[in-house]
Amino acid sequence: MLRTVFNRFRATTHYTELPNDYEDKKGLPFRKEDLNQREVDAIFPSHLPAPSANKLLRIIHGRRVAGSLDDPALQGNTSRFSTEEKMAALEYLRTHIPVDEVVNAGLRAEDELKALEEQGQLGEDGWEEIVVPEENAPSETERDHDDQDPQVPDNSGRLPLRRRETDSPYGVSNFDRIRAENIAKQEAEEKRLEAERIKREEEEAAQGNSGTLQMTQEQPRQISPYRQKYAELASSNLEAPPEMKAWERLLPALAMAVLLCGACAALAVYYKPPRLAQRFLPDVPPAAATCAALIALNLAVWACWKVPPFWVGLNRYFIVVAATPRPLQLLGAVFSHQSAGHLAANMVALWFFGTRLHDELGRGAFLALYLSGGVLGFLASLADLVLRRARGLRYTTLGASGAVYGLAAAFFWRHRFEEFKVLGYPPDPMQGPQGLAFLALLIIHHAVGFTKRGHAIDMASHFGGMAAGIAGVELIQRHRDGLVRARQQRLQSAGGGGLDKVVVEKKGAGEGRSPSSS
Repeated sequence: MLRTVFNRFRATTHYTELPNDYEDKKGLPFRKEDLNQREVDAIFPSHLPAPSANKLLRIIHGRRVAGSLDDPALQGNTSRFSTEEKMAALEYLRTHIPVDEVVNAGLRAEDELKALEEQGQLGEDGWEEIVVPEENAPSETERDHDDQDPQVPDNSGRLPLRRRETDSPYGVSNFDRIRAENIAKQEAEEKRLEAERIKREEEEAAQGNSGTLQMTQEQPRQISPYRQKYAELASSNLEAPPEMKAWERLLPALAMAVLLCGACAALAVYYKPPRLAQRFLPDVPPAAATCAALIALNLAVWACWKVPPFWVGLNRYFIVVAATPRPLQLLGAVFSHQSAGHLAANMVALWFFGTRLHDELGRGAFLALYLSGGVLGFLASLADLVLRRARGLRYTTLGASGAVYGLAAAFFWRHRFEEFKVLGYPPDPMQGPQGLAFLALLIIHHAVGFTKRGHAIDMASHFGGMAAGIAGVELIQRHRDGLVRARQQRLQSAGGGGLDKVVVEKKGAGEGRSPSSS
């Protein structure tokens, strides 16, 4: 038997331990609880539905224990699964549940040989016929089964013969006795451990801790009726994602992204900072005030996730749901976090890069980069889930990571040819890496993670945010360079000495004279 650390579940792993009612089409349990859909998707590239995947795993595990992996008569029970799916199931089971498949196959072969010998033997050739007492006579169904040609296997996968005192046709040997003793000791040890487990669980239940540990995950925590009420209100009653074409899911989100990016461009171009006397916190630097306000907004939404009455609205507009996308989700999810660790990591990065980029670009351009990076990041994520992933409609995503990676990429792109030193290293006179090196590390790290299956990080939103950050800061810089060139051309077109005249006028105004007196 294979045990978990806490002896909560024992998977059958030896041929002699097979139950009497074992059948191939039913298989054997390989763990206490069935795999959930996320675990199934990590095992099967074809993303089988969880019930079908668990059935396949039970059948394959049963064949490993029954020694019938290579039995062609049983393949009909798994014919609806592809060869790749069956190989993936076998690889998973061999990794997590060790079974001596060779020994089990040998034991089954011995039983099949004895079954052939004991079916009934011809008297005139020296064969004997087994006499069965009337009270032990088989039923009509069993007789029909026994009337089959013993050499023609059926697809039930039942045991060919129950194990007797000895497995040898030549009598009981010393090996048989030792084997029987070991089996008896093993059964006694298992009974003792089972009794200890039951006693321990009873003690835990008496102390108010009646939960059980799963083989790979914890039992879902029971929630109060109050939270259960709002959880049901916030949960969808759809049994499957609605039938929609890819463009029907993506087009409204694309239109919303275009509108928001247009608003961000207008904000970057036309925003005018308030005067010092008009500021709400005049003693706080503008960069610190802006970043602190964004952090406070993210904290407020995170706190709302802890309040059940808010769950309905949050599930609608503050998390991107690939199955039922809503355009406003692209913006709301930028400020939404459910995990404190996720929130803390994003806010630290927002403060580090945000305050520096804000000082260089100003509030309007900074907010435009932050919002457009987050929105375009989630648009890229939604497109990835809908178009690339086979089971992408089962996923949701949220967080400020796309916006933060957009700020980081914009900062390193703006300083791509400048050198950086981390905590004074490398020491002088050595030169530090340029901004392009840090930007390349970010891109390579995400490119490697993007190709891996089963990860829980939304790499697509990070890529989208970085692309938006680089493109946005480049457009902002070009716009400002264009304004400078246009101003220089206007000054030059004012005629010879026009620039000197403006300088003299400004100097005269600074000395208390009116511009007209110069």
